[in-house]
Amino acid sequence: MITDHKLIAKPRLTFWQIWNMSFGFMGIQFGFALQNSNASGILRNYGADVEHLSWFWIAAPLIGMIIQPIVGHYSDRTWTRLGRRRPFFLVGSMLSAGALLLMPNAGWLGAGASLVLIGAGFLMIMDACFNLAMEPFRALVADNLPDTQRTLGFSVQTALIGFGAVLGSLLPFLLGKMGVSGEAPAGVVATNVKLAFYIGAAVFILAIIWTVCTTKEYPPAEYESYHGKPVDQQHGLGAIFKDFAKMPKTMRQLGLVQFFSWFALFGMWVFTTDTIATHIFHLPISDKSSARYREAQTWTGVIFATYNGVSTVFALLLPSITRVLGRKQTHACSLLIGGIGLISVFFAPNKEFLILSMVCVGIAWASILVMPYVILSSSIPAGKIGIYMGLFNFFITIPQIINGVVGGPMVKYVYHNQPVYAIVLAGIFMLCAALCVIYVYDPSGIVISEKKKRKAYANHL
Repeated sequence: MITDHKLIAKPRLTFWQIWNMSFGFMGIQFGFALQNSNASGILRNYGADVEHLSWFWIAAPLIGMIIQPIVGHYSDRTWTRLGRRRPFFLVGSMLSAGALLLMPNAGWLGAGASLVLIGAGFLMIMDACFNLAMEPFRALVADNLPDTQRTLGFSVQTALIGFGAVLGSLLPFLLGKMGVSGEAPAGVVATNVKLAFYIGAAVFILAIIWTVCTTKEYPPAEYESYHGKPVDQQHGLGAIFKDFAKMPKTMRQLGLVQFFSWFALFGMWVFTTDTIATHIFHLPISDKSSARYREAQTWTGVIFATYNGVSTVFALLLPSITRVLGRKQTHACSLLIGGIGLISVFFAPNKEFLILSMVCVGIAWASILVMPYVILSSSIPAGKIGIYMGLFNFFITIPQIINGVVGGPMVKYVYHNQPVYAIVLAGIFMLCAALCVIYVYDPSGIVISEKKKRKAYANHL
């Protein structure tokens, strides 16, 4: 609830101010891309069985579900010389860089069966640090931009996310082309992957520092003149649960869309490498470290770079598309295309066909990173932006946790060690997400529609 209704119009920012504000997210996604395209292969090389991969990946959403609401809650109530959100960026980036250095070096601390657990532990640490750095970025866009620029703001943010993910996904492949060895015995991470993680640590920190140095935050008095002063500023962690119980209707409805979307994405991230190895290269499921399996891991990075590259371009087109189709229709169409792309993996005759599949996924990925947040930011109280952006993460993490628990056993016992069916299920779930978007209440979208109707009626007269 806001007490002050006489608010000052928030100033519009230039394109380059928006770019600088989101540049740090490029570094974060660079790190996430290295994780998404290499973690399964690393854990398999450490000795993990394919049916256990999803269990190790549970660490990512579980940590995010805990950390993001807490960071959002306290960043709403924090003000330092560096600002409200920027301190969390800095601390998160330094810890994340350390985690990127640790992940491919689990062999320093263990060997044999324990090596898998150490690698999984480093994966958990990496996710905790990434989430600490990432969560405030969504809130920063809503803090600094007027409603009319938020679609552009989240689109620029997504374009930079895509750019960082392309570089991160492709880096091991490019290093291999430059002569860096991609071979390694079981239990040891290939040199090209290790070097990529080291470069990722440097990019992560430098990108965050750029945003911190080039972006200002509104001090409390000025912030309240734009947003108003919230009535309930409870500081205890119990306030998080009270805010969750009072979440807006639109947020609950978007939650179902997010559930289907992120269940699908998690399945794709975990099982793509083994799908390529078994379904395209026809390797036995027991193969974890042959040259052909490493080729499957490298190709995963290439096609993941493809979907992220497509998302970079498509994200910049979203403001124009939404003006024609509307927010919900744009998101529904994008998810429909993504679902078709995932299902098409089953029919792929060769690894090159997967590039086309990932073009479709890239369209959905761009929309997933933009449209739910644009719709959500228009429906939550301004004084609760950080906490609700953090709580919204529940609808991202819970489906990943569920998929993490059941996904691996389903591959082994239901799909009979054919992980391609996990990708097909992901496509079906993304089609379900497209259907659910239709029923989301978007008050700003309704206002826009009514304005269009009045304008059309006036033109008719």
